[in-house]
Order: sequence, then structure tokens, then C-alpha cells
Amino acid sequence: MLRRPTFLQIDPPSRSALAEEADAGLRAPQAWLSPKLFYDPLGSRLFDAITELPEYYPTRTEAALMARHGADMAAAVRSALPEPLTLVDLGAGNCTKAAALFDLLEPAHYVAVDISADYLRNTLTCLQREYPDLRMSGVGMDFSARLALPAEVLADERTGAAPQGALLFYPGSSIGNFDPPEALRLLREARALAGGAALLIGVDLIKPLDVLLPAYDDTLGVTAAFNLNVLRRLNALLGADFHLADWQHEARFNTAASRIEMHLRARTELTVRWQGGERRFAPAETIHTENSYKWTTESFSALLTEAGFAQQKHWTDERGWFAVFMATG
Repeated sequence: MLRRPTFLQIDPPSRSALAEEADAGLRAPQAWLSPKLFYDPLGSRLFDAITELPEYYPTRTEAALMARHGADMAAAVRSALPEPLTLVDLGAGNCTKAAALFDLLEPAHYVAVDISADYLRNTLTCLQREYPDLRMSGVGMDFSARLALPAEVLADERTGAAPQGALLFYPGSSIGNFDPPEALRLLREARALAGGAALLIGVDLIKPLDVLLPAYDDTLGVTAAFNLNVLRRLNALLGADFHLADWQHEARFNTAASRIEMHLRARTELTVRWQGGERRFAPAETIHTENSYKWTTESFSALLTEAGFAQQKHWTDERGWFAVFMATG
């Protein structure tokens, strides 16, 4: 009998809360927007397209790394966690990265977590057809503020007991979207989940700028469309009058902070109005939309240690562009 994935929406951000946060960001001295605004259905699909671009090295580098060392990673997981295994996929997106681990890890339960609940629902419904015997659960939530899953999501479906073996999978270097203090907070919450879960996490490493910058400013302009799409969402959310043609995508590397920054730069002097507010933008003034921190293996290992992960192992590609860490308490 074909299983059906279960779905749970946890504390969906209200339209008014999103609008208040966006309003505050637009009024700040350096205008900013939360990256969570990227991931409406169109934004999620644009990000999937970004991962296919030749300039976007993280996806294919991580995939090659996991294909080469997947057996070693699976062995490390099995030595750290008892069966049956629950695989919790943070920021699951189209679920393809986690699905590539199914044969290696043989999880009893796959829990996909993503902020874009409708996109996740469609993806997981299709994935269930490929793996009809695997228990699947989808959780729509924003874990950028707090990572906590209800006990019933992780509980054994027969006994109701908490899983003895939970692996949190956080691929794609998404941890880089968090400022270091917030990354530390998230890692601590990940460690506490399910009574001390293990973690398998992708980390983007520092590399030459001629490799790094094109990954965030591709020739086809897909990343630009992804960034500009947030203005279309603001128009719907705030009743704003952003004209996308007035803005230009910009990616820059902040050396002092070791991070890529994405901005939207005003092409000319302009005034944007929305319900209850307005702002004048000078020519070349920007709205800061996203950060992506880059690490060394040493600096990220230190962060994991600070978060309480005493046991660590990592794998890197031959160029040292990307790392996957396996960590337990």
C-alpha cells in the first residue's frame, strides 16, 4: 500500500508579521530585507535553477564530494547512531540531496523541513511515489528564529517513543546565511533536537574571488532574477510601488566579515512608497538582502565545538572549496 506523506505547518509567519519586519528593514539606515522573503513558490524555483548554473559550484562540488565519500559518511552515521534512523532534512527544498542518501543510510523516517510549505508539499508527494515504503513527513516552518520540532513529528509511529537515532542533514552551505552568533545558536538547537542528534552539514569554504563572485552573479542573470523577485513580493506584501527595472542586482565580498553580500542597488534617485511608509533612495544606494559566510575548516570546527559537538569528522574536495562535517555530542 502506497504511503502518504504527512504534513504539519508550524507557526506560519503571519502576513502582518512579515509586513512589519519588511517595513522595519526598509526604514533602517542601511535598508535590509530578511532572506526568508526570497522563498515564495517562484523564488524557490528560481533557486533550484541557480543550483544548475555552471557558475554555481556549491551544489555540484558538494554532490561530487558526497558521491566520493558517501560510504564513509554513512559508516560514520551508523557508528554514531542506533537504528532505526530518522533523517531530518533542514531547508529541504526539492529534497534531491537527501534522497541521494536514502540508499546509503536506509532511514526509517524522512522528515523534510522547509519554509516554503506549499513547495515542500508538492515535492514530497512526488518523492513518496519513488519511495513508497519510506515514512515521510513534511514540516513547513521558519527555523531561522528557533529550531524545535514537536515530539509527535519525530515519534515512532508504532510506539510513540522518541527516535533513538536522529540525523540532522543541513546541506548546501545554508548555514552561511546566518551571522556567526545566530549560526552558533542554530547549531546548539540542532544538537539538542531529539535528545542529542547527530549532524551532517555542508560548509562553503573561502576560495578565490574569481570563483566565488560569479556563483552569486551569473551570466544568465538567474541570481539577479532571484534577488529582484523579492521586490515583487514586497509589492504584494506591503502594497509597495517598487519598479524592478529601477534596481540592479549586486554581489560583493566583504573581506573583513568573510562573507558574500547580496544587495539591490538603485539605478537612479527614486522614492518608494508603501502602505504607511515611504523612503527616498539616493543613486547607488542599496537594500541588503542576503549574506553567505565562508569558512575555513578550522574556524567551522571551532564553531561546532563551541556548540557542544565534541566528536567531529570532515571531508573536503580536492580543491578545498567545500566541506561536509559529521558531528555528534
